[in-house]
Amino acid sequence: MTLLALDAAGGSCSVALWAGGRVAARRFSRMARGQSERLVPMIAEVMAEWGGGFADLDAVAVTTGPGGFTGVRIGLATARGLALARGLPLIGVTSFEVAAAAAGPAERAGRLVLAVLDSKRDELFYQLFDADLGERGAPVESDLEGLAAALPAGPLLVTGDAAARARAALQAAGRRDVVLAVLDSKRDELFYQLFDADLGERGAPVESDIEGLAAALPAGPLLVTGDAAARALAALQAAGR
Repeated sequence: MTLLALDAAGGSCSVALWAGGRVAARRFSRMARGQSERLVPMIAEVMAEWGGGFADLDAVAVTTGPGGFTGVRIGLATARGLALARGLPLIGVTSFEVAAAAAGPAERAGRLVLAVLDSKRDELFYQLFDADLGERGAPVESDLEGLAAALPAGPLLVTGDAAARARAALQAAGRRDVVLAVLDSKRDELFYQLFDADLGERGAPVESDIEGLAAALPAGPLLVTGDAAARALAALQAAGR
């Protein structure tokens, strides 16, 4: 299947083209607003990089939320317009399903998958999936304090844009069987820089692949921050930090 996938539901805007069993082209921009100006140009960029035309597509997919009202509306309207204009099937996928599927099968094995999304308020949205991505109940809105009591016992793999907050709350409530998913990024590398407790620089910025991160960092306690913090923390823990 050749599939054009759009997402403007959360705090970013992204487009990907799936063809020949792989992601053939993709674009990603982190943004709280402005998806209406960025989404269509991103589609054009992805199609140009892929080298095919809309007539070569088998379907269009789009995230249906939850997420920001404006972003969800922009994504749905754009995807629907493309599908209608080209006579293509339109596939709707929830943001929970996308977050859960972003974790690989090896990570999901033997665990329930907790997909957690930021509500931009004190609460968060979550949905549970089994290791094969089957739904284990309907989506739920919950405050952080009530999250641990609402979830079943057993190993949990946490994913989604509120995963780090959810994991911290679960650990504070005594759950020790909770791990963060290591998700795919825009590229295989990330950028980092170390600072001391007084925010003094401890070296220049570095570009590193995720596998080499633990070996490159000094021993001792680390506070991890930034938009790739969840990925970095998961990689460091996997390396025994």
